[in-house]
Amino acid sequence: MHEPIVSAMQTTSDEVLISRIAGGDPLAMQVLYARHHVRVYRFVLRVVRNEATAEGLISEVFLDVWRQAGKFEGRSAASTWMLSIARFKALSALRRRPEEELDEETAEQIEDHADDPETTLAKKKKESALRQCLARLSADHREIVDLVYYH
Repeated sequence: MHEPIVSAMQTTSDEVLISRIAGGDPLAMQVLYARHHVRVYRFVLRVVRNEATAEGLISEVFLDVWRQAGKFEGRSAASTWMLSIARFKALSALRRRPEEELDEETAEQIEDHADDPETTLAKKKKESALRQCLARLSADHREIVDLVYYH
């Protein structure tokens, strides 16, 4: 019953969705969230560097979108507006986070998972060999490998 409505909403522009959200349309909010939550989450995660914090902030961002939709003036793209809300929330969270100082004993117990020089060199040699092998393939075969492994 709702499928034609949902389908029509999925092709609606973000600006129209925000306008409908300002009018209290929860379906428009669901579509906007589905369209942008991954991008906003990744943006916030890059700032706060903590998955739990980022997940909590996503809820706050979209709650603000719901509350402030009527204030959206369309001077920028809707995604830019949402990312600015996300940026503000993320920076505020960082300011609230107490700086944790590590004593030397605790710092020494943290494992270093970075590659040692020998492992780094081995990886570079393997990468070089793979590039040479890929270069020998026909353009069609290279495209297939690219599509299968990278896309």
